Amino acid sequence: MPYPQLAFPFVISGSQYAPLAWSDIAGWNDDDHLAAYKAFRTSCKAINGQTGPAADSKALGISLRDPCRAARATEMTDSGKARAFFEEYFLPLRISRLGEDAGFVTGYYEPIIDGSKTRTDVYTVPVYRRPSNLFVRGYTQDSPELPNKGQVYRKIGRRKLVPYYDRAQIEDGAIAGRGLEICWLKSQTDLLFSQIQGSARVRLEDGSTIRINYAAHNGYPYTAVGRVLIDRGIIPKEQMSMQKIREWMDQNPDGAKDLRRQNRAYVFFREVQLSDKDEAVGAQGVPLTPGRSIAVDNSLHVYGTPFFIEGELPIESEMSKTPFRRLMIAQDTGSAITGPARADLYFGAGADAARVSGRLRHNMHFVMLVPKSLDPVARGHQMPLPDPRPSAKIARLFPQVDPQKGQNNAPAAAPPPSTAAQASSAQTDAGKAVPLPTARPDVKPDHEQRRHRRRHYRSN
Repeated sequence: MPYPQLAFPFVISGSQYAPLAWSDIAGWNDDDHLAAYKAFRTSCKAINGQTGPAADSKALGISLRDPCRAARATEMTDSGKARAFFEEYFLPLRISRLGEDAGFVTGYYEPIIDGSKTRTDVYTVPVYRRPSNLFVRGYTQDSPELPNKGQVYRKIGRRKLVPYYDRAQIEDGAIAGRGLEICWLKSQTDLLFSQIQGSARVRLEDGSTIRINYAAHNGYPYTAVGRVLIDRGIIPKEQMSMQKIREWMDQNPDGAKDLRRQNRAYVFFREVQLSDKDEAVGAQGVPLTPGRSIAVDNSLHVYGTPFFIEGELPIESEMSKTPFRRLMIAQDTGSAITGPARADLYFGAGADAARVSGRLRHNMHFVMLVPKSLDPVARGHQMPLPDPRPSAKIARLFPQVDPQKGQNNAPAAAPPPSTAAQASSAQTDAGKAVPLPTARPDVKPDHEQRRHRRRHYRSN
């Protein structure tokens, strides 16, 4: 009989993890835990508002509610006390993709670009809101926000669904003239970078600002234009950055058009009511914190989870190796962010944030903070152990033979005489396939017997 399926106490698909001591985390004691604590409390506003069980089967489930209740009741002003809070309510786990010893980080920011509420000779590129004929299975048309992965359709007639338009079709005017324009930008490059980042601040000619955020996508997988340039030998991998991509696209308009269309994915936006002082809102629905918020794979992780990320990054300059040892909070996601130890670091808005985030493509070490209620070591002790392995003698007497295997292959060679002499008849019988019982024959009763039975019952 196969061994029964058991529910493991803590499972993140495709990952490996191991418990650590706080003292084993390089740079843990030197971080500004108060800044991380404030970002965590921001996430807790959304977590504390949740009711009922978790909507999915992610490893953390609803376990963050316990530390969030404690954080809601505690206002801290001291970094040492904030560090003690994380050490009291969480356990550190080193985590990475299965078979790897480190994770991978990139950076993102909120672009600040010029635009107009109306189309002009200068502003000719539309920023579209979500079309009404865009459908995602499991979501209604009035859903405020749609997922950034999965298939997306458009309806033809009453019933027929087909894949939505790709980037080239939309750029060529497939949805133009339907009143979907939020505003207009100067170039397709500005729009592409806004779509990659998932949000933007659009400065209008009158000095006001429009804030746009991700609302939906067209269903095609994201293709990194930087990867296309590397594969074509246009920009070396070690020199790749968002600044290099923009420079090349500005200098090669025709090539830029072809490069954009290699990425068939297209993002639609919605206008959000935020002031110039407010930070962009992440997928969790809370404002992001520059230098403390990260985007993670939301199919694996729960928003609000703390991650300590450690390594070296080119923060000061392109060639610098600045130590980066910081506790970050998962508050956003992205279609290119996949895997258990993959993060996009948020650096804020504007040109400086763009320069820093644009040059990040580095391996880093990840430590995931898990609520103590999910201690994988303690819960692992409660798992039943498998049956003891049979002895060598029992294994020889009762070999595990697949009855179907011998029907398709040539018969196995006879065992050597010494082995055959020691084998008992029980061993020989155990190796044979057990015949299945034949089906019960369908025998029709004789009519004379049936009449005789009736008469016999009546006479009694």
